[in-house]
Amino acid sequence: MNASEAFLFLQQPHIAVPIVLATMAGFFLAGRRWAALYVGLMPFINWSFGAVETYAIPGWLGGGQFQPLAIVTGLVLVVRDFAQREMKHWVWAAMITGLLLSTLTSWITIVVASGLAFLISETVDWAVYTFSKRPLSQRIMLSSVASAPLDQLVFIGLASMVVPGIFAWGTIITGIASKLLGAWVVSRVIAAQERKTAPQQVNPA
Repeated sequence: MNASEAFLFLQQPHIAVPIVLATMAGFFLAGRRWAALYVGLMPFINWSFGAVETYAIPGWLGGGQFQPLAIVTGLVLVVRDFAQREMKHWVWAAMITGLLLSTLTSWITIVVASGLAFLISETVDWAVYTFSKRPLSQRIMLSSVASAPLDQLVFIGLASMVVPGIFAWGTIITGIASKLLGAWVVSRVIAAQERKTAPQQVNPA
């Protein structure tokens, strides 16, 4: 069996899925629960771009195709923030692991596009999350606002080489909006928890 045949063998669903699940289990058992979710979401999202039906966006909204799972892509950026809380700068190792797993579930061009998009957007996301001293809920939203547009632009631009017609402003704008919506929902949940755990101010008599 040559390298090409071995690669095709590993891409078979009954082979690829157990590999992804076993890798996630390894992170989980090591106490890295968010990292486990992070490395599992990346191959799932990359697989969805070639497997999940898209819907046409009207020309007056920019045209292109809407990917229903785009909101989940936005959640990947948020999950990465939580993974960084677990692993600190080792979160880069989780990102590389997720990209390697993505080669088992999607076209190599999609993986390369995803990898470059992640590298750029995650660097911005990491910097905002790392150096901002704001509460977690605000850091999640700020990092997503900074990284989501870059992630969408780079990914769609490169993915258009294998998915004809995917590059359109409607696709880009709806993708960014979906990612920010996912981040906003999570940030509101975290903000509510922060308010509950914040020290109660005592009014002077």
